[in-house]
Amino acid sequence: MNRWLWKTVIVMAIAQFNMNSAAAQTIESLVMPGPVTEAHAELETECSSCHEPFSRSQQRALCLDCHEDVGRDISQETGFHGLFNDAKVGRCADCHTDHEGREFNIIVLDEDTFDHDFTDRPLIGGHREAACGDCHEPQEKHRDAPSDCNSCHQDDDVHEGFVGTACDDCHKETDWLEIEFDHDTTDYELLGKHQEVKCTDCHEDKTFRFTPTTCVGCHSDDDVHNGRSGDKCENCHNPSSWTDSSFDHARDTDFVLDGGHATLGCDDCHSEDPFADTMDMSCVSCHLEDDHHDEHFGGQCDTCHTTEVWTTSLFNHDVDTEHPLIGAHETIECTDCHIEPIFEVELQSACNDCHAEDDPHEGEQGIVCKDCHNEISWQDEVFFDHDLTRFPLLGNHATTDCEGCHETHVFRDAPEACNDCHIEDDSHEGRFNEDCAACHNPVDWLEWQFDHDTETRFPLSGAHLETQCDDCHRQPLSTMSKLRNRCGDCHRSDDVHDGEFGHDCGRCHSADSFSDVEAIQ
Repeated sequence: MNRWLWKTVIVMAIAQFNMNSAAAQTIESLVMPGPVTEAHAELETECSSCHEPFSRSQQRALCLDCHEDVGRDISQETGFHGLFNDAKVGRCADCHTDHEGREFNIIVLDEDTFDHDFTDRPLIGGHREAACGDCHEPQEKHRDAPSDCNSCHQDDDVHEGFVGTACDDCHKETDWLEIEFDHDTTDYELLGKHQEVKCTDCHEDKTFRFTPTTCVGCHSDDDVHNGRSGDKCENCHNPSSWTDSSFDHARDTDFVLDGGHATLGCDDCHSEDPFADTMDMSCVSCHLEDDHHDEHFGGQCDTCHTTEVWTTSLFNHDVDTEHPLIGAHETIECTDCHIEPIFEVELQSACNDCHAEDDPHEGEQGIVCKDCHNEISWQDEVFFDHDLTRFPLLGNHATTDCEGCHETHVFRDAPEACNDCHIEDDSHEGRFNEDCAACHNPVDWLEWQFDHDTETRFPLSGAHLETQCDDCHRQPLSTMSKLRNRCGDCHRSDDVHDGEFGHDCGRCHSADSFSDVEAIQ
């Protein structure tokens, strides 16, 4: 009764004297139950900040006007005050009693019984075992405690912050090491055997910055090609099985492996990176050391050879060329004729094109060798008709060996004059001219015929008929032809008259006998 009496007196006093607000606050302070908590100390003289006279229902609104963050939680149903039903509908003073002195803790919180489920961060897993002070700093509002993993566990972040702060994308609160991560959400989907490997098998660097995404980045030690096939392992291999190759050489390249190629290992041909370099697919690019032609036939090996057996040749010179191989040509080596690369230099088929250096005639007989020779043997059954030349072979000439007249095979150099070959046989010792054929014939050198009466200006008569040629022709014919056919020209030494009767011996003497004298009347 006394309490209500005093209140009635106070109200009446206020109404009677129409006091101003300052006076009212002074009077209200007289009836204040006790000092407010330290946090409200600056408002202690302003009762209207927390109280509405004669209206307790307005006190909650006044609290929320000041504590906006709490009001926001309630309106949005977040935080403790938004999730705890009593806090949403009850009076603030039911939990937060003031006017208990400056040292009074207005926030009544029993950490042992507090239900963290009425917060935005229910405690799950390992967080249930944590002490409040592990997350809530002293002298800080509980609501200001961080709710993201990184704020508390930054020192435990083995990723060094390079994968962000959303730890719960991978880790679970039940156990930090229990990880659940969908790798398909990255740019590297895990397929095949990759789904069975541990994270650390690929992510040695837990910052994940330097994790390779190429096959060779992880499997370089497994590369049996030793890097020769490049780093595009997926061209042949798949993540389901490293040894299961999906590469089809016939389908995936322009080079079908057949014959002997089908049994080769990749390394037999691929000595370089086949995916970085364009390979030369010509036969000679791989078989240069096997080319016993020494590159004379170029790189078109498939013109003659097959991939089945290298030593088997399909080339038929008689059919595939315009020069059938006959006689000795059948047994010669290809390179005997094909000195230059066959597909770069067109080989001529004339004999002289190959045998110019073998031509003993030095080109004087022309280049149509087959006029005399055949392909069986260069010296076998040489055919030549000498009668078609300027020197037909007659008499003994027809049976004389070629070498008898032709000292060399440059036949044009052979002399045509008799004396050129028979000078040693010239018993006249050069006193007659070189026209041996004027007396002699090729049938027999000693079977000669010369009519001195008709072929000279000195007919032979008398004893002259029995005289040997050399008896008169003691000087060269060129000298004797200058004589005037006088007896004294030859018989000067026989002239017993010492020239007293002149040179006309025929006035007294006759050709029958020099000693028979018959004076001329």
